[in-house]
Amino acid sequence: MMAKRLSDEQLIELIEAAIFVANMPLTKDKLRDTVLSDFSISLKRIQSAIDAIMAHYATRGVRLVKVGSGYRFQACSSLSPWLNKLWQEKSPKYSRAFLETLSLIAYRQPITRGEIEQVRGVTVSSQTIKTMLEHNWVKVVGYKEVPGKPALYGTTKQFLDHFSLSSLNELPPLPVAQDEKISQILSEPAQLD
Repeated sequence: MMAKRLSDEQLIELIEAAIFVANMPLTKDKLRDTVLSDFSISLKRIQSAIDAIMAHYATRGVRLVKVGSGYRFQACSSLSPWLNKLWQEKSPKYSRAFLETLSLIAYRQPITRGEIEQVRGVTVSSQTIKTMLEHNWVKVVGYKEVPGKPALYGTTKQFLDHFSLSSLNELPPLPVAQDEKISQILSEPAQLD
């Protein structure tokens, strides 16, 4: 049986529509295995179509962006002051402790709760970790081979998606002095009370 043919323009239209209607970001593999399953289309050709869509939307109010779990459309961030008026509820405000803990997990993963406490100098609230787990921004990625086998935390693709990152390499670099200080603290043995 011969594979159905799809012109470049039809491919672009189909991929654009699929990403637009999907309730989650789509990968090239997911596109090929679902909406493009009736056609024999290479990942290279799919990428070319995605690049064309990105170029088309580069100067529009919405953009096609790559995030951790695939491609999605999102509003241009410069329009946020006006678009936020569409939603009555306010974005949650996260505490400094929450943001510091999340940052340590993102930059130093895998990391234990004890190591986070060692760097921050204070106890990490169970609610802080619970909230991150509920948001599915962090997950247990293993257990450290030390007595008590504490959980090791790392970020998830949902973390990348929420912050519009395609990988952790897109995180802004830590200031050198701060990075060195964290490394020094983590290299010192933990103080037991």
